[in-house]
Amino acid sequence: MIRRHVRRHDMGDDMASCREVGRALQAYLDGAVDEMTTRRVNRHLEACRRCGLEAHAYRELKRALARRGAHFDQLAIERLHGFALRLLETPPAVAGPAG
Repeated sequence: MIRRHVRRHDMGDDMASCREVGRALQAYLDGAVDEMTTRRVNRHLEACRRCGLEAHAYRELKRALARRGAHFDQLAIERLHGFALRLLETPPAVAGPAG
């Protein structure tokens, strides 16, 4: 069974919630969080498919921007930033039973 979303009661104190990961994800990917936060986010990303996919998308976006160089469309960056903020505000969709 694939765990699509990690519930708070399923987690130990050593794992961040989806909300906590959402708030810390960018700093985590930039290597700008402390060791405890890194450990908690790592554990969550291993268990939560939704947050893991979001982290993967952020990594790919960062790689694409790095390949493009210093010249980029500021409006596009602002739209992406707004999109990311809306993702954090939107509760995850819960898949119901098939059929």
